[in-house]
Amino acid sequence: MPRATPLWLLLTVQTAVSAASLVVEIVAGRMLAPHVGMSLYTWTSIIAVVLAGFSAGHWWGGRLAGRRLDKALARTGGALLAAALTTAVAASLLRLVASPLLATVDHPVWGIAAITMAVFFLPSFFAGVPAPVLAHVSVTRAAPDQQGRALGAMFAAGAIGAIAGTLLAGFLFISWLGTTATLAVVTATYVASGLLLLWLARSAALVAAAIAGAIALALSGLALAAPTPCTVESRYFCIRTVDMSADPDSPVHLMVIDHLGHGMSARDAPTVMFTEHAAMLDELARRRAPRPDFTSFFIGGGSYSIPRAFAERGTGQMVVAEIDPAVSALAARDFWFDPETVTILHEDARRALLTRPDRRYDMIIGDAFTDVVVPVHLVTREFFDLARSRLTEDGTFLMNVIDYEDRLRALGSILRTMREVFPSVEVWTQAIQPEPGSRMVFVIAAGNAPSDFDEFSAPMPFRMTFGALDGRFVSSIAQARGQILTDDYAPIDRLIGRPD
Repeated sequence: MPRATPLWLLLTVQTAVSAASLVVEIVAGRMLAPHVGMSLYTWTSIIAVVLAGFSAGHWWGGRLAGRRLDKALARTGGALLAAALTTAVAASLLRLVASPLLATVDHPVWGIAAITMAVFFLPSFFAGVPAPVLAHVSVTRAAPDQQGRALGAMFAAGAIGAIAGTLLAGFLFISWLGTTATLAVVTATYVASGLLLLWLARSAALVAAAIAGAIALALSGLALAAPTPCTVESRYFCIRTVDMSADPDSPVHLMVIDHLGHGMSARDAPTVMFTEHAAMLDELARRRAPRPDFTSFFIGGGSYSIPRAFAERGTGQMVVAEIDPAVSALAARDFWFDPETVTILHEDARRALLTRPDRRYDMIIGDAFTDVVVPVHLVTREFFDLARSRLTEDGTFLMNVIDYEDRLRALGSILRTMREVFPSVEVWTQAIQPEPGSRMVFVIAAGNAPSDFDEFSAPMPFRMTFGALDGRFVSSIAQARGQILTDDYAPIDRLIGRPD
């Protein structure tokens, strides 16, 4: 027979395992972000895969609960050691399989699901095994008139652990330890819980289990020693600085947030834009500005390339709403940006506009689109109403949009929504014939009056010409492919998705 198993000890194990399993679920989102970004699709895949793992683990644990008590505890301890091993290798496995799976599975949504299944199903499966076994043991060992209370306490312990794990991961572990160290803590929790259950079961395999636990901890250590993909891992993003310099004496850096580039700057060319959208935003803002010393509000900072260029040219006051202080710090450190030249608000851009009703700007510049990841609250009619109310009479709202040539449903919906708010809405893009089905970058310029030009060239590393789409074509896109986006309903993730 197993050793005496007081209820408090079973409750402690259940709370610890439940907390650890939820930590893995939250960490999974951060781990996937450098490979596939952080989107509705990412979290949907994570939640579905983790719940599937828990469900399968609960089923298997229910089968184990029907065995003799010592064998049930011993095998549950073994399952927790398996959870430790699969958690310990999760970071290394993700680096190994992410690129091949994304190359094999062409559709981005299914690619995200495939990566999540490959890396996080087994840790969730093994972590789901203990709950029914521990519940069965607690009921079996309780007095007949205490069995219902014991069962309720086990369910409560699981819920409390889940809450604790979620809060610890989101508010403490990820921002203070990083993802790999957090997984090492989870691995140690599983090892300790598994060995405890094997000891309670008086298992003859305790020594072998201890060796397996040591291997799991060693694998966690190896993962910690591996190079991290992040230059900085903040509360919000995995941020990298990538050296793109052709000449070491003239450095050029690219800022990558999660899995996409968010700006590039050259130390010796502060006014040169290296991306299409930045070149259009920079040029359109200056051409449409009502005066040379125009004021501007930026939705997002990124590498701060455009604010840096504006400061170099001596425009008016600039305000940047960048939700992540780590992005601003890295821009100052690696992208030659002087934070003294702007007012930085480390908060959500919509909140920043909403809570400062007395401020008006000549330019509001939005860079919200990052492929399939778009902040929904920044593309709705309510937000565009707010943005217009914060513009001067001659002001302009600029935002970049990414869509696919043979789809244009996201562009059409944003156009249709903005046309309900602004009297004039223009669409600008590179003046070339796009390839069928190609990914296209647009900038929308909205205000009270149209531009007095329909083409311009921008001083990128090589000169590029941009033009405004014909107004009739813009109207046809908005009417035929667009829908009104509101705070209540804005399926922008689906609209911008690649064609099936």
